Amino acid sequence: MNPLLRNKYFLSAVAFVIWVGLFDENNLIESHQLNKEIRTINKEKEYYLTRISEDAARLRELQTNTDNLEKFAREQYLMHRENEDVFVIAK
Repeated sequence: MNPLLRNKYFLSAVAFVIWVGLFDENNLIESHQLNKEIRTINKEKEYYLTRISEDAARLRELQTNTDNLEKFAREQYLMHRENEDVFVIAK
């Protein structure tokens, strides 16, 4: 029999690695899944931060320029002036 397999310290180390890798509360599989979820959440965070900055710029533009506000109201909410017809053309 191999002397390495009879060594109690080697066997203890192997058992410890197996226990930590597979059965522990913070095992390698769960750690990998959590890291994957963290990457996904960070990508979503970047998307929402860019979206917030774009919307803030658009809001600033709408608050400062009345022509853009009127254009936005007409395009988004189909508002119109009295005695005016609005035709919506779908692309």
